[in-house]
Amino acid sequence: QVRLVESGGGLVQDGGSLRLSCAASGGTFSTYTMAWFRQGPGKERDFVAAIRWNGGSTYYADSVKGRFTTSRDTAKNMVYLQMTSLKPEDTAAYYCAAHTGSLAFIVLRTTSGYSYWGQGTQVTVSS
Repeated sequence: QVRLVESGGGLVQDGGSLRLSCAASGGTFSTYTMAWFRQGPGKERDFVAAIRWNGGSTYYADSVKGRFTTSRDTAKNMVYLQMTSLKPEDTAAYYCAAHTGSLAFIVLRTTSGYSYWGQGTQVTVSS
């Protein structure tokens, strides 16, 4: 059974940085698509970034492009989300997600494309 565990969330000031980590286990990740989503209070869960395990192609929501970077460490089965120039509107619970294969460009930005989810880690950006 695939298990995803996020860490690295916390409280940071406007303009600050954080790095989130997602530890993946229980699967063969060489063909997976991994993603980050976020959900603010009373809001829907929104796409943030995705990365293809094989090849490392990355995709970003327009709202984070140029500020966030996702990467993976294939030896450690880890996925990261480096967040810089954080804004109060980035405040949310951040979730790691996985799909056991390659997702089409449109689908990888949707929650329905992913079968496995972590428990989430809270990021709070103070103004």
